Amino acid sequence: MIATALVPIAASMHVSVGQTASLVTALYLASAIAQPTAGKMAAVFGARRVFVVGIVLVLLGGLVGGFAPNLLALLIARVLIGLGTSCAYPSAMMLIQRRAASAGLEKPPGGVLGGLQIAGIATAAFGLPIGGILVQAAGWRWVFFVNVPVALIALAAALIWIPRDPAQQGPRNLREVVSRIDLTGIIGFALAMTALLVFLFSLQTPNWVVLGAAVILFAALTLWELRATHPFIDVRLLVRNAALTRTYLRFALVALCVYIVLYGITQWLEVGRGMSAFTAGLLLLPMSIVSGVVVAPISRRNLVRGPVIVAALCTLAGAAGVLFLTSSTSIVWIVVITLVFGVALGTASSGNQIALYTQAVGDQLGVASGLFRTFGYLGSIASSAITGIVFHQAVSDRGVHLIAWIMIGVGVVAVMLSVFDGALRTPARTAPTEGK
Repeated sequence: MIATALVPIAASMHVSVGQTASLVTALYLASAIAQPTAGKMAAVFGARRVFVVGIVLVLLGGLVGGFAPNLLALLIARVLIGLGTSCAYPSAMMLIQRRAASAGLEKPPGGVLGGLQIAGIATAAFGLPIGGILVQAAGWRWVFFVNVPVALIALAAALIWIPRDPAQQGPRNLREVVSRIDLTGIIGFALAMTALLVFLFSLQTPNWVVLGAAVILFAALTLWELRATHPFIDVRLLVRNAALTRTYLRFALVALCVYIVLYGITQWLEVGRGMSAFTAGLLLLPMSIVSGVVVAPISRRNLVRGPVIVAALCTLAGAAGVLFLTSSTSIVWIVVITLVFGVALGTASSGNQIALYTQAVGDQLGVASGLFRTFGYLGSIASSAITGIVFHQAVSDRGVHLIAWIMIGVGVVAVMLSVFDGALRTPARTAPTEGK
């Protein structure tokens, strides 16, 4: 929704539109760090508690943003919303895992997991038109205020319907809390991710010093996690469980190409084809609808290998289709390409999520789920950086074709990671084998 409010916010706050773009960056940064952090907190303190705390943070963010007197207050509101919404997915995955275990399910509850993906796709698809209606009818502040009633409904539903967290032997004092959540690891991860994201956002004029800092921080984080009693990110597990690492990479690669279509092709439609933002958004709406439709049957059957391969092949096919786009291309061809990417998004989301559920071990599912979303954010941010570099001088057919070649290269890697991954076989809820 925030995309529709950036220009009105700039006018109201007497700042440039470029400065309001920091509201998008702030949420990306907060979410990329908070997703796995929320998963760790859910494992230590209980998934329901973290889920409820997340809802309260969204509520506060809505109020702070709605009454914000300046851009700084809006940034704080966006960070609160980013932190709050980041609690949802990893906590939900752990709640589903707990419910499935209590029900004696041997296989993942695919229908429920599919519901998570459909909800995410639906909110992303309808956020833009809803935001546009709110801004036009009530003003930009309601893009923030709308979080308040939504959060109150979610809070009531969570308190009424989600069973309380089971009694567990939690940390008893501050020192034990710090050790159990691995506070040093969380801080190290936050610093390293911040440096990496700052570098990705600066790709038009690369800041190599920041990249060097990111490498050093990630190296230091790895050394710390190898020695930590309760590591925030279990590096040894990621090395042993290479199948999970490949799942992260596949999802990031497909997300990269899908978001290039959302960001780059949308810009080209508006500039190269002279379309309005509203019309360009409508052209992309079928992509979201198709992706949501694809998720349900795949998730109900707990399919993994087939959908993951289809996602990679569709990414490659869609990228090849972009090569043929010109300013005179028929709208029908553009819609066909977006539909192909819709299939890629739906199959990648559902197939890789089932793979994640089966590959993450025990209480590692929370952090693993958060990292899954973080890799998706990395793909999104990288796509924004790529389109910014390619379209830096002008938005042209030549730039679109260069983007297509980049996506083809990414698609080839995604196909290789999918077709040759022998671990993508069974949906049974079993621990991954060593060395896979």
